[in-house]
Amino acid sequence: MTSIHYYHAHVYYDAESMPLAKQLCESAVALFPAIKMGRMHQKPVGPHPDWSCQLTIPTAMMGEVMGWLALNRKALVLFIHPLTGNALQEHRDAAIWMGKVRPLKLDQFL
Repeated sequence: MTSIHYYHAHVYYDAESMPLAKQLCESAVALFPAIKMGRMHQKPVGPHPDWSCQLTIPTAMMGEVMGWLALNRKALVLFIHPLTGNALQEHRDAAIWMGKVRPLKLDQFL
């Protein structure tokens, strides 16, 4: 089995839902100080089809954080994946979605 180093939770949003996404991300960091919050992107970045903010979550906290995100995400879509060193597998085969599944741009990992 491949070792999971961390998880990334990508919170998707648009101009209208950006304040809600920022509140969710900042609340997650306040409640779980080991989580690292990335930038609030106002354009699609990497394989992501929407604006997003990345939360880096330690593996040992994943169960508790997943439950909290599920109960607090409101209408936001979250794309969650492990970090193992195999980006294609992480994004394609090990993806966890909360909300509507969005099409990722996976060709950059081929």
